[in-house]
Amino acid sequence: MRPDTELNHLLDWVEGLRKRVREIAREWESEEGNLIMILHAIEDELGYVPRGVANELSHELGVPMARIYEVITFYHYFRLVPPGKHTVKVCMGTACYLKGANDLLEEVERQLKQLEATGGHQGEFSVENVRCIGCCGMAPAIVVDGETHGRLCPKAVEELLKQQREK
Repeated sequence: MRPDTELNHLLDWVEGLRKRVREIAREWESEEGNLIMILHAIEDELGYVPRGVANELSHELGVPMARIYEVITFYHYFRLVPPGKHTVKVCMGTACYLKGANDLLEEVERQLKQLEATGGHQGEFSVENVRCIGCCGMAPAIVVDGETHGRLCPKAVEELLKQQREK
């Protein structure tokens, strides 16, 4: 692709995104507490709330950027960076925590740091610790790309992440 064609393509994409932000804002403009609903819609569509989108939303709604970031950073649901190709959720509910979930989380983070240090793709995995996934009988448990894995020990994490990368 020629550089000027690539730039035009990028500008068209940005303009399309601006238009979509305006559409979403208009869909919710008459609703009480619409900022959260608009941010949810953006998050659902893009997977995160990019700074440029937050800026566009600020102009569209007449809401200060500080207020938008206050909401984004207060609620756990919103992300400021794009999610990875794979999502790992480590349950930190009481049963999982008592049975070693913290060790699983540390091992996930260790494996991902090692992966990146050896040339793995940065941002390939998104890691979250979550309050409870409702699988207390399988404690400790994690969810990888929507699939629940329980009764895990830290040793099993390496193989689980490796299998996920190969999918």
